Amino acid sequence: MRLHGNIESENKLKSVLKTLTGSLFQKPPEISAVKRELRVRTIYESELIDWDAEKRLGVFRVSCEAGTYVRTLCVHMGLLLGVGGHMEELRRSRSGCVSENDCLVTMHDVLDAQWRYDNYKDETYLRRVVLPLEFLLLKLPRIVIKDSSINAICYGAKLMIPGILRYDDGINTGTEIVIMSTKGEAIAVAIAQMSTAEIGTCDHGIVAKTKRVIMDRETYPRKWKEGPHAKRKQELIKTGLLEKNGKPNQHTPQDWIKYYNNEEDNNIVAQ
Repeated sequence: MRLHGNIESENKLKSVLKTLTGSLFQKPPEISAVKRELRVRTIYESELIDWDAEKRLGVFRVSCEAGTYVRTLCVHMGLLLGVGGHMEELRRSRSGCVSENDCLVTMHDVLDAQWRYDNYKDETYLRRVVLPLEFLLLKLPRIVIKDSSINAICYGAKLMIPGILRYDDGINTGTEIVIMSTKGEAIAVAIAQMSTAEIGTCDHGIVAKTKRVIMDRETYPRKWKEGPHAKRKQELIKTGLLEKNGKPNQHTPQDWIKYYNNEEDNNIVAQ
């Protein structure tokens, strides 16, 4: 950041940096990729690294929420200091769990890795250069689900208790989780509706609501409507023992009515 005038001391700049932390109002600059409207972004941490009083140049590190405009932050710092200021240079040192110290490669690496694979069928170099998407989700708690439940999740279904195989400790209600296959493939990012303790003690209910589906549909075969209850339901509808929408009528067997009522109760509890 470059200031447009001299300031009293370096400590004053540090004080302004400390003031501009937490939730802040921001309006994107005139030249920006988003609509110019007032919004709130969070600055988690700020640190002044160096200050050159003669050139009025300051170097600082910011840990912030996605979508924060550092250009706007520099302008606000200049306004609080009373001298004006602007961003001189920006360097993104980390995004999510990926930092500039991890897994950096050049475009030459990509070309060399592709050439080695094309000519020698050796994918070792290519696998080091091109990381799987799951690398970005390593810090999220995981829930591993059955193969029979995967395609339903890909169509946006909620994750229910019967579909779970394994789950991590430390899952809390409302936190982001990643739904995985038994092969380690990321299926979707979801919002947990149960904690780890609740998942371990409940036998029905909604575990997570899908936030973003990652896996393509039909990667795994459809399995819904193939279970014993689903097949019997279809037979009862065909023979007129159930309504077209699957609800009981006066001819419905008592054992199915009991099962239907239990399902309704479970849905009410889950909601």
